[in-house]
Amino acid sequence: MERHNLVVGLDIGTTKTVVLVAEINGDDSFSIIGVGEQPTQGMKKGGIVDLEAVTKCIGQALEKAEQMSGCRVQSVYLAVSGSHLASMNNKGVVAVTNKNREVSPDDVDRVLQAAKVVNLPQDRKIIHVHPRQYSLDGNEGILDPIGMAGSRLEAEINIITASGNALQNLLRCVHKSGLMEEELVPAPLASAESVLYPAERELGCLLVDIGGGTTECALFDQGRLWFTSVLPVGGNLITNDIAIGLRIPVEAAEVIKVEHGCVLAGLMPDNEIISVPDMVGRDIKKVSKRELASIIEPRMKEILLLIKNELKRSGYRGVLPGGMIITGGGAQLNGLMELAAEEMDMPIRIGCPDKINGVSETVRSSAYAAAAGLVLYGVKNLAYAQAAPTGERFFGGIVSRVKQLFEDFFA
Repeated sequence: MERHNLVVGLDIGTTKTVVLVAEINGDDSFSIIGVGEQPTQGMKKGGIVDLEAVTKCIGQALEKAEQMSGCRVQSVYLAVSGSHLASMNNKGVVAVTNKNREVSPDDVDRVLQAAKVVNLPQDRKIIHVHPRQYSLDGNEGILDPIGMAGSRLEAEINIITASGNALQNLLRCVHKSGLMEEELVPAPLASAESVLYPAERELGCLLVDIGGGTTECALFDQGRLWFTSVLPVGGNLITNDIAIGLRIPVEAAEVIKVEHGCVLAGLMPDNEIISVPDMVGRDIKKVSKRELASIIEPRMKEILLLIKNELKRSGYRGVLPGGMIITGGGAQLNGLMELAAEEMDMPIRIGCPDKINGVSETVRSSAYAAAAGLVLYGVKNLAYAQAAPTGERFFGGIVSRVKQLFEDFFA
């Protein structure tokens, strides 16, 4: 059955592919009515290495979501991840052309277009433009200048770019699955949509989504996006370390990590023992939880060090009173809050997508932050479009222009 009041998110992660189907109710609220999840094959560190395998995973997850929801899915909000994602800040300046010097939507459009003029390598494509602030005649910190009086309008924006080849491969898999992309959404922004509170964005915070193959970072200040990056490291490295350190199969190492993993060896007593299979799966050997944690701790410290280096690379010189919010599947490891607080020297909390309701409580887990954020992003997009019929006020115009950019590029 086809419905027109649906918002669907598709998150193709390194370890799992998730499809969430949300139905928008008459009072502008929404509910999750369909969930489809499938272990991902053909992805490595956020990048596609096997088109057919990824296409098959999308189809299987989509079928499960359609069966649960009773609806046919045609278009999705699609998460874009991988170490090829990069961000930069840029500025643009224009003169206000209105006779009475009142800033119009056309002026905002022109200044954003001016700010988007940057020198990019041929393969780099802009996938998201996020206005950070406007300045009118030197008066900084303006969030929406439309209707204000002035002569010189300046915009400061954050631009997120991605590899054109990586995007083409991603879209080929989606299209071969019978789907069209409603919009491409950087995965760090999707996760931020589902787990961050407005006060954290305003104070300044760092979102960290630790997935299976990648760790995504997004820095916010004064409510606006400052910096994003994706590191090619994640929970799979920890799994491999356990498999090598204990000489057990990778599949068994993943189960042990999820059920008994802890990132602080000091929290684990020596006398708590777990049973693990040997390399061929025949014999069972005993391992203490402290020994398991001693394998996990160094790798997690390394990931946190890489995050700290990314924070330095961003050029941000302020403090982050909102702290660091950790989400993703890696956020479920015991002791992570304590270790991160010690290594990062800032407040830490674990972020879960608690803003959604529906058929399955499992989507409230931090492992579904990106998928849930895609749905929230889509619902907000529709609300913006309904509130601004012209489609050209603030984000609406930006979204339509970025979508047109993709239609032109991939035609």
